[in-house]
Amino acid sequence: MSDAPPAQTRPRVVAVIPARGGSQGVPLKNLEPVGGRSLLMRAVTACRQSQLIDEVYVSTDHAGIQEEARRAGAHVVVRPAAISGNTASSESAVLHAINEIQGDGPAPEVTVLVQCTSPFMNPADLDAAVGRVLAGEADCAFSAVESHAFLWKYGPDGLIGINHDASFRPRRQDRDTEFRETGAFYAMRTDGLRRHGRRFFGTLVAQRVNDDHAMEIDTPDDLHIARLRAAVLEEQERIDGLPVIDVDALVMDFDGVHTDDSSIVLQDGTESVRVSREDGMGIKLARQAGLKMLILSTEVNPVVAARGRKLQIPVIHGQSDKAQALKEWLAAEGLDPERVAYVGNDVNDLGCLRMVGWPIAVANAHSDVMALARLTLTKSGGYGAVREVCELVISAINEREAGRA
Repeated sequence: MSDAPPAQTRPRVVAVIPARGGSQGVPLKNLEPVGGRSLLMRAVTACRQSQLIDEVYVSTDHAGIQEEARRAGAHVVVRPAAISGNTASSESAVLHAINEIQGDGPAPEVTVLVQCTSPFMNPADLDAAVGRVLAGEADCAFSAVESHAFLWKYGPDGLIGINHDASFRPRRQDRDTEFRETGAFYAMRTDGLRRHGRRFFGTLVAQRVNDDHAMEIDTPDDLHIARLRAAVLEEQERIDGLPVIDVDALVMDFDGVHTDDSSIVLQDGTESVRVSREDGMGIKLARQAGLKMLILSTEVNPVVAARGRKLQIPVIHGQSDKAQALKEWLAAEGLDPERVAYVGNDVNDLGCLRMVGWPIAVANAHSDVMALARLTLTKSGGYGAVREVCELVISAINEREAGRA
């Protein structure tokens, strides 16, 4: 069964994302975050930002992936166990999905197989591939990057060249252009896919994609590299323009976010911490803009509550399980986690960071926190990080209010 999309009145293009729960290389890989968003969320978002893809379907056998797919804005096709094992092909999932959605509208003219394992897909590349199929240039257009590598394999007598003669090494500019398939997407004529039962048939074209968009995740090391790469791309987006953090609430850790993560311990055991006056002004401006805020901390030090009273925002502290405390607070406040930002700095923030739509790290955060963050601030905890994030959120609030005027 499938979720039904709105009625379609023009030639239909659908994307199908196979996302089973039994990934072997990285368990539940499709739900792993890169740059603060799951691989599945990133794939669905790329498809939804396409101008030519009408609907996005996720084919899965896993309840958690179904939930994440719907949260991302995709329709769900429940995949039967017979085509959910390790040996099941992506084509079998796509063909099953096409049959399931047939009653939702006219048969799609083009079906795009999209894989979660490519976290940096460009929607413009998806449109270019779909456009080539719709225009009759190809029966299948798939993502690929140019390759100029000299490839080798072992033969009976040792290593031999695959795409070159070992006795002659032509210059790069003198060699024919070759392509490496990235695995990100395949735009196909639906009738041809059904007739042949495979993604490659008829006239094939390689849709060139940038090297930055070509990464594919198969191993834990790939996942780690993708997270580092996401941080680089996020920084480039910061250079190109400030991120729009459109949220309804801002939740912040205390030590390492409101403070520089150090303390002064007096002889009687009393502790004092350093905070930033500019952070206090940021909180005041955000409060005046109507932003809901919370300080959430594991610390039981009275200074946490005292700082909250000074800032006039609520505090929950002394929490050994911050993620559970955040979950309960979100439910009590009726907040959509996707529209909440959380600012953290250390590993005890990881559960909270995974829960929200905008996980944010301070500039001096632990590397594991930076790996999960959708945004890393330019300022460190206790040195203006809170002011920085408040200004970004206030900017989004002002843009939203201006749009309503």
